[in-house]
Amino acid sequence: MSVSREEVRTVDLARGLARAGVRDVLTSPADRSAYSSDASLYRVAPRAIVRPHDAEEVAATLEVCRTLAVPVTARGAGTSVAGNAVGPGVIIDFSRHMNRVLHLDDETRSATVQPGTVHATLQAVAQGAGLRFGPDPSTHTRCTIGGMIGNNACGSRTLGYGRTVDNIEKLSALTMRGEQITATTRVVGKPKVTGAPRVTDELQRVIGAHLAVARTEFATFGRQVSGYAVDNLLPERGFDVGGLLVGSEGTLAIVTEATVRLVAEPDYRLLVVLGYEDFGAAGDAVPAILAFTPTACEGIDARIVDIVTSKRGPGSVPPLPGGRAWLFVELSGETRESVHDRAAALVAKCEAIDTRVVEDPRLAASLWRIREDGAGLAGRAPSGLPAHAGWEDAAVPPARIGDYLRSFDELVDEHGLTAMPYGHLGDGCVHVRLDFPLTASDGTRRFREFLTAAADLVVSYGGSLSGEHGDGRARSELLPRMYSPEAIGLFAAVKAAFDPDGLLNPGVLVDPDPMDAGIRVVTARAIRQPLALAYHGDDGDFGQAVHRCTGVGKCRADSTASGGVMCPSYLATRNEKDSTRGRARVLQEMIDGELADGWRSEAVHDALDLCLSCKGCASDCPTGVDMAAYKSEVLHQSYRRRLRPRSHYALGWLPRWSRLASRTPRLVNWAMGVPALRGMGLRLAGVDPRRSLPTFADQTFRRWFAATAGERRTEGRPVVLFVDSFTNHFAPQVAIDAVRVLEAAGYRPRITERETCCGLTWITTGQLDAARRILARTVEQLGPALTEGIPVVGLEPSCTGVLRSDVVEILDTDESRKLASSTYTLAELLARDASWKMPSLEGIRVIAQPHCHHHAVMGWEADERLLTDAGAELVRLGGCCGLAGNFGVEIGHYEVSTAVAAHQLLPALNSAEPDDVFLADGFSCRTQAVDLAAKDGIHLAQLLARNLGRPDRKIDIERREGEE
Repeated sequence: MSVSREEVRTVDLARGLARAGVRDVLTSPADRSAYSSDASLYRVAPRAIVRPHDAEEVAATLEVCRTLAVPVTARGAGTSVAGNAVGPGVIIDFSRHMNRVLHLDDETRSATVQPGTVHATLQAVAQGAGLRFGPDPSTHTRCTIGGMIGNNACGSRTLGYGRTVDNIEKLSALTMRGEQITATTRVVGKPKVTGAPRVTDELQRVIGAHLAVARTEFATFGRQVSGYAVDNLLPERGFDVGGLLVGSEGTLAIVTEATVRLVAEPDYRLLVVLGYEDFGAAGDAVPAILAFTPTACEGIDARIVDIVTSKRGPGSVPPLPGGRAWLFVELSGETRESVHDRAAALVAKCEAIDTRVVEDPRLAASLWRIREDGAGLAGRAPSGLPAHAGWEDAAVPPARIGDYLRSFDELVDEHGLTAMPYGHLGDGCVHVRLDFPLTASDGTRRFREFLTAAADLVVSYGGSLSGEHGDGRARSELLPRMYSPEAIGLFAAVKAAFDPDGLLNPGVLVDPDPMDAGIRVVTARAIRQPLALAYHGDDGDFGQAVHRCTGVGKCRADSTASGGVMCPSYLATRNEKDSTRGRARVLQEMIDGELADGWRSEAVHDALDLCLSCKGCASDCPTGVDMAAYKSEVLHQSYRRRLRPRSHYALGWLPRWSRLASRTPRLVNWAMGVPALRGMGLRLAGVDPRRSLPTFADQTFRRWFAATAGERRTEGRPVVLFVDSFTNHFAPQVAIDAVRVLEAAGYRPRITERETCCGLTWITTGQLDAARRILARTVEQLGPALTEGIPVVGLEPSCTGVLRSDVVEILDTDESRKLASSTYTLAELLARDASWKMPSLEGIRVIAQPHCHHHAVMGWEADERLLTDAGAELVRLGGCCGLAGNFGVEIGHYEVSTAVAAHQLLPALNSAEPDDVFLADGFSCRTQAVDLAAKDGIHLAQLLARNLGRPDRKIDIERREGEE
């Protein structure tokens, strides 16, 4: 006898799964919170998460859940924006273990993959054979093939390679009742299906009774994704059960393996960028463009370009042709001449007001990146308010896209909303997020009214509610506005044939949940006071800050090869709760739900424990999530006026202890070298015993600076050298060399009269009241120089980052803003002087580890240009070093810290040549390299100082500005 869903306790479910041999089951509040949402608006907390190792564990999970009447939802990377990867029962996450390319056959041009295989992983394997998987969603760096099958994903190059369904050769799947289905599709000839005769016999009967509706209401144009693709069951299509399963959103069966078609990469690609007066005019040009058989035809307009520019600066968008809307048209072919001929003909016919032909692959990639980041960049509407999914991928026949875009803009205006549309205009598919007033008293009513009106609009153009993301929880309720009652009945009959108990992804497609049920933001509370940080970008609201996360999951992608940092802890553990998105979901649960109860809840601290506070997300997350700031706030609120962990006092107060130690540095160093004293000290400090301790300098930099005052130049442009605690007490030679370099560049360095501190260690441990007092004193000390317009140069990147950013969030004063705008890195300061002749670094190979805060807050571009202009052979590493200040030395973090280092840093150091220079401005980066690879690193100031006697190379300011 089955049990009601409400009666099944999580603990009983977990025990049942364990007895069935399922090895990886997550039930903690933090994990359940992390999986309670995907990239959609919806929050549905699961009972448990299963991460199966193989198909046998999937079958065992389905058996347990069927017995207990617990729903099951399959999930890949959770990038679904329609709410089709969340559910109230068990979430099966295939991305953790079932993520391999099992076989690639370059002769048949096919590959067999597990459902959790990341698209980029398959592409990397295929490219080794000169092949590729055709569909390429903008989330290709993290989305999984199983998720693409679930939604019938498309991407930018559907015009050239088709949809996912056009590239699936064979599927293996399990029904909720445990029946095995193996289906080959019409991609490889006549479709075949074996297994599950109960299901296939019923499907034959169902389609036989609905032939007319299947022939007339479906497959009317390429992007008709809404509902089940029942046209695949028609006799003339060979009863293609595999084709039906693609796009069924996990409501019919669970795919456990897929064989996909691969295609050859074209010999030559060319990007043509066409400018138009507005988005509607760009849409009008689409039919003429399609005559030139482009591989892709994507559209953006000034609304999204303006957002990119405002967030990342004017140099972040390469020069575009004139206009306020643009089409990115990719042409490909076997020869350069044939592609250029087509491009010239296209430009002559497209009626654009301006055009640009882009041959440089790097420039083309930077333009495509704007389009790929659209979903995240659109997290704020043109109004400045949060923008939401819900109506994000409707599609119409391409011949009608221009008129539809104009009508859609009118509809948006009528409802008092703003939007930022972009998308696959060549396919008639438009992505958009809107600033629905979901937190208002009538927010859900207005949301429902708009979606209903938008559905009627798209149907009036012969379109589809969804063009590639599926209907999910956002649009399934609207399907009767698109399809006839007979078609809706056909959907129900298909669902009943596969899943008569209704346990697979309930609430989606058939018997749907209301589209305004379970919207996460509706229950969000504003949290404004008393907060320690200002949250300027979020109207002072911590709740709005953590809801910046739209769930697009870029934090799950490995971007280190291109210099990215986010998210090092996820790359080390591959646990969702250790990603930026997972942590944001837990913090949202603290505000919206019941699994995480308040600042001090176990779930919140569990999720934040492995956050390195690297700030990588602050720059790499397209929505601007700053998890380091949120972690500091949580620690502040949790421990304010309470007893703190030992490491907060030992490591959080490190500058204070360092000042005391500097009085007798040799005695302190000797004591820390005595094993018994060292062990006791580490235990008291909460430091992992496997960590080394830095040695205090015999003479601090400030003492050296005072002692050598008479030896330095008395002329030159004044600059304040900010002397941070790490440089002053542990690495004074860095500052000494910085003085030499600055004097050589015509500056007259000076320091503050009294010792100053940025408060970094207090910030990272959440002691924000103390950090506020420390920073206020620092701003006061720097005040006279700031009044005179004298720049401040920082040497330790994390401390420089505080002066550039955190100081404003903590103090929120005019003086703090003046300090932020007056603070520079060494490379930035040197780049301001067009006359400075830098020393030559020709013949020097530099392996550079940019500090995470340097990358995130200041950007490392000035350093990169300086080094390349000086002639160095530069190898720039991405990712985090793993030490991250106090994080990597704390008890409980050593394994993750070393795993992070093993991602890029350690392989680079272990393969370095003896003469290679390891460049790391961050004290923690250099410490990690010594600890784990016995490799000494140097600061940029030291590299330049050591080469001051070499032939000069003048900075080419004009060339640099041209590159920008």
